[in-house]
Amino acid sequence: MFTNFFYQLRREGVPVSLTEWMTLMEALSVGLADSSLSGFYYLSRAILVKSESHFDQYDVAFQRYFQGIETPEQLLEQVSQWLANPLPQKLFSEEERNELLKKLGLPDWESLRAALEERLRIQDGPHHGGNTWIGTSGTSPFGHSGFHPGGVRIGGKSHGQSAVKVAAERNYKEYRRDETLGVRQFELALRGLRQFSTRLEGAKDQLDLDATIDETCKNAGQLKLIWTRPRKNSVKVIVLMDAGGSMVPYARICSQLFSAVHKSSHFKDLRFYYFHNCIYDLLYLDASCNPRKAIKTENILQSLHSDYKVLLIGDAAMAPSELLMSDGNIFWDIGNTEPGITWLKRLAQKFPYQVWLNPIPMAYWEQIHGYQTIKMVREIFPMYELTLEGLDRATKKLLVRK
Repeated sequence: MFTNFFYQLRREGVPVSLTEWMTLMEALSVGLADSSLSGFYYLSRAILVKSESHFDQYDVAFQRYFQGIETPEQLLEQVSQWLANPLPQKLFSEEERNELLKKLGLPDWESLRAALEERLRIQDGPHHGGNTWIGTSGTSPFGHSGFHPGGVRIGGKSHGQSAVKVAAERNYKEYRRDETLGVRQFELALRGLRQFSTRLEGAKDQLDLDATIDETCKNAGQLKLIWTRPRKNSVKVIVLMDAGGSMVPYARICSQLFSAVHKSSHFKDLRFYYFHNCIYDLLYLDASCNPRKAIKTENILQSLHSDYKVLLIGDAAMAPSELLMSDGNIFWDIGNTEPGITWLKRLAQKFPYQVWLNPIPMAYWEQIHGYQTIKMVREIFPMYELTLEGLDRATKKLLVRK
């Protein structure tokens, strides 16, 4: 049943396993979908989708597969007269439902769609309490107030909006992990860096809830409080952000990251510097890249300890000369005696914990203008997309040396 829906979900990027799919089939077999497409929508989402970050892909797959089968505005216009005077809702016992399940089975979706189109074409009046036509209080697969293990509810009392309408509205688009981020999502993702914090010093004056529960269980239920030292804030971060030029289209998302980083409270030290296209002799203190508000890159390399975690944000797309040549700096009045790639390699060597976040979708890294320099930068720094999933992967990468 609904096998093609399984493949549609996989095509949209929802990681559905066969075990979960069989669980859904079992749930359908005992009537948990409430004989309606809306019920099927919520039931299958609850079973098949493991994270709200995939709700939008699920909705897209659902809308594309079911194509508006349960849209009362369309169907009720044709059959409203047939359902105008329904019989009272018929309640089926569990035994009756099981018997009907054995007798009727679960239809194939394509055959169900074809059967509904056939009914709409040839039915010419109301049918209540039956097992075939569009009606009420029977065992027909089409109608309401009855029971069919694989039917389509038309009219009747809805437990929500039309399932396909809900899916088409894409209420969960902002939850996608492959979409660009907002400030709140950035803050949540950056919390992964808390794993660098330690509990090595200080008095044990903080309740360790997990350890308390564990020890209380081991103590036959008698409460045993376990105290621990507060986590020492030991995370030190350097953020290097490309500004201007080809980064202008990404100014908003970079501003959001800037806000999220500054709002994060779990860093022992935070340094924020700017560059344009590539890092050279100077790093700038604001996005204007004004040489009067700059610090020598060499000073950063010499003065800061190598335990800083480095996040570089930029599209890495530039003219090859900017990366490979002396005086490749695009600013006319600012020269550089050493190529930008030399400075990038020095930075990577000094700080073994570093990642590069690229606002350009990964699918375009090998074909967009500047793909040559993107490739060269990727050979120096681990590069990830500037999405929630990309930032999650980047923070995990920061847990280990390159």
